[in-house]
Amino acid sequence: MLGDWLGTAGTIAIAVGASLVVALAIEGVVRLVARRQQWARDLMARLRRPFWLLMAVLGAWVGTHAAIPESMWLGGISRAFTIVAIASLAWLLIASVQFVADLALAFNRIDVPDNRVARKLHTQALIMRRLAIALIVVIAIGAALLTFDSVRALGASVLASAGIASIVAGLAAQSVLANMFAGLQLVFSDALRVDDVIVAEGEWGKVGEITLSYVVLDLWDDRRLILPCTYFTSTPYQNWTRQGSELLGSVEFDLDWRVSPQRMREHLEQVLTQTPLYDGRASVLQVTEATGGMVRVRILVTAADAPTLFDLRCFVREAMVLWVQGEMPDAAPTQRVLVSEPAAPAKRGRKEPETAGESGLFSGSAEAEQRASHFTHGTPREGRTEEVPMVTVELAAPAEVRTRD
Repeated sequence: MLGDWLGTAGTIAIAVGASLVVALAIEGVVRLVARRQQWARDLMARLRRPFWLLMAVLGAWVGTHAAIPESMWLGGISRAFTIVAIASLAWLLIASVQFVADLALAFNRIDVPDNRVARKLHTQALIMRRLAIALIVVIAIGAALLTFDSVRALGASVLASAGIASIVAGLAAQSVLANMFAGLQLVFSDALRVDDVIVAEGEWGKVGEITLSYVVLDLWDDRRLILPCTYFTSTPYQNWTRQGSELLGSVEFDLDWRVSPQRMREHLEQVLTQTPLYDGRASVLQVTEATGGMVRVRILVTAADAPTLFDLRCFVREAMVLWVQGEMPDAAPTQRVLVSEPAAPAKRGRKEPETAGESGLFSGSAEAEQRASHFTHGTPREGRTEEVPMVTVELAAPAEVRTRD
């Protein structure tokens, strides 16, 4: 009896040892490559544990079958080894998928200029990694359950009613499936990528993560906006980095008519030479409106991306405001108000001389003026007021009042 146990243990040990020798040889080859290649070192670090576990389980499984070919315990032991082997293989496959995805992401960095293609590959790699891991887990669980006879019988009955089950599942998971297919559509149609700058729901931000069900936006103020994938296939949104990250922005001023656009244009050229935010593609200063007592001056500048453009607009706006205050204070926005003194009331009984064109029901006599006051509420009619001195008041910033007689 003891000899049988020793023989069985020896057979299993030999099989395990042989499998470990094979694993050691494979690891030695990878180590030789890892001396020159960084990816081989990453591969060994990522796959070493699941690979050794799988080789040990396979060796023990083969040794057990060789040592006890026929036994009442063989079925249970074989099922246990099968489940462990399936779990080890799933672990190895998941680690391999993660290694391949990380390798693709490392060769396509998105923290560099002109990264449109890299962002596309980055997005697709992340989605495919999640999808592959989910499939591996589902298949591994299904394969482990199929090792039981009762589960196989249940699977046959489920397959017999697969038509009805698929219809029910489709109706129940309609929104989930819609988001999943929308996520795949976004990734492989190149409509949206990780690190894209977009405007959605009135919020500006970068795409931080794309999953099979939702998209995470990293907003400019460190908030996170989570939107379903179907939002981007059914709702219009702005993508500022669809073909490139370069943008054009505007800075507007409402100034007085005494402003000199030419001098402002010359100063703008000096301002843009003082900052690295400007990319040199375009700079324009135009008077777009001259109505309502104001002159609207619009400045157009360009920058490499959206954050840089925002900083450039703020820089140009501040520089031009300081220049207007220091060099052209008369160009500051000014509001003019015309103030007139009310006409002195006419003496009672006095009849004013009649002028041409004034004969009528409400003109020509004191009685007519009295009748007209019932309709005009005492407001002097045009052409009947006496000439009075006019006073012009200019309201200038800040709180400066000028009076002109």
